[in-house]
Amino acid sequence: MSVVEKLGLAALHRMDPETAHDLSIKALAAGVAPLHGGPVTSDRLRMQLAGMELPNPVGLAAGYDKNGRAIGALMKSGFGFIEIGAATPKPQPGNPKPRLFRLTDQQAIINRFGFNNEGAEAIGQRLAARPAGIPVGLNLGANKDSEDRAEDFAKVVRTAGSFADFVTVNVSSPNTERLRDLQGADALAALLDRVLSARNGLGNRPPVFVKIAPDLSDAEVSEIASVALNAGLDGIIATNTTLTRDGIDGPHASQAGGLSGRPLFAKSTRVLAQLHKATDGQIPLIGVGGIASLDDLWEKLRAGASAVQIYSAMIYQGLSIAPRLAQGLDDRLAQRGMTMTEVCGSGVRDWL
Repeated sequence: MSVVEKLGLAALHRMDPETAHDLSIKALAAGVAPLHGGPVTSDRLRMQLAGMELPNPVGLAAGYDKNGRAIGALMKSGFGFIEIGAATPKPQPGNPKPRLFRLTDQQAIINRFGFNNEGAEAIGQRLAARPAGIPVGLNLGANKDSEDRAEDFAKVVRTAGSFADFVTVNVSSPNTERLRDLQGADALAALLDRVLSARNGLGNRPPVFVKIAPDLSDAEVSEIASVALNAGLDGIIATNTTLTRDGIDGPHASQAGGLSGRPLFAKSTRVLAQLHKATDGQIPLIGVGGIASLDDLWEKLRAGASAVQIYSAMIYQGLSIAPRLAQGLDDRLAQRGMTMTEVCGSGVRDWL
């Protein structure tokens, strides 16, 4: 981490967390934040994910750039792919503030944003205007007051999906009431049918992923795997934030919302391994949750991930964590004489 980045992080951490978040997006959009210059890549790191060509498997998770205001800068930050959103059909303010809390001792955060965003039309226009480069995906959400949430997901696809390289059905945010009910087998199957129908009407036919929660039983994970296989889904992102607070203490531990960061690592990685076993490796999996080091990244791959996404670690280690992780992975693969294919899924049993 550079001196400039250290000073910037220190300044941001003196601010209210949401103010700091917004300021970091503005700095990126204005071109005043230090950037890596492009994705880290090599023959070892280059890969295909659901038909997309990735320069490396380290991606940015949805939720950081909700409105797609800094897409160009983020594409130059070392990531192999990025995801923006979540976008809902209509703009909405989200939940009342404060709604973002740092748990510094645990290297974690709690958020209850509630899909605050400027709406699919505005976000789609920014996607359309982005520069060429790495794949950029769009996270799909439903409006809080919607009477037909499945239709909301399809609406976002029809509005902005043609400008995205992939779309993600987000049924796992804990901050929109009853949204996680859509993870049930019947509801999820019906939802995916509508989203896939909307996707099939687009000229670009972007891959469709689904993002699931870590707070699922073994039976629920198996059901989701079965639905995904039957629907012909292109990938599963595991996982979103957790509602549990195991081992968490401090002044913000009791705040409502989803917990992410280091404490989520083991829980999310176990779900990842369960999915890999349940799908028999037939669907690409993207591992998310608690990745803060090269060893964490390596374990996600061993547990069955084809690629990973990060977010919370950026709050504590800066944007430069993306190229550090990608370069570290390249170096480790070279040192061990291994390919990504040989690593992915090689340690699933260790997590079951």
